[in-house]
Amino acid sequence: MVTGMANTRKVTVTLPHSSLLAIQELVATGKADSVSGFVQHAVRVSLDDVAGWGQMLAEALAQTGGELTPAEQQWACSALGLADPDTSAAA
Repeated sequence: MVTGMANTRKVTVTLPHSSLLAIQELVATGKADSVSGFVQHAVRVSLDDVAGWGQMLAEALAQTGGELTPAEQQWACSALGLADPDTSAAA
């Protein structure tokens, strides 16, 4: 077993051809260690980003009175021209 690989698992990921070519170019020029390493890094960054936005949203909601009420949700949907949240779930 390769050191540091005990908590990894091989998966298949589909990428646009242009993205794969760009990653391979980074590897070829020494700007990335490997395609797998680049993708692993990108996934870590993305997960950290999602967690950060989630935390920011939670803090904003806490500072402004919490989750939207059903009336506020209806108003927001109407203002944005979206379907009523009560009827869109059934559609």
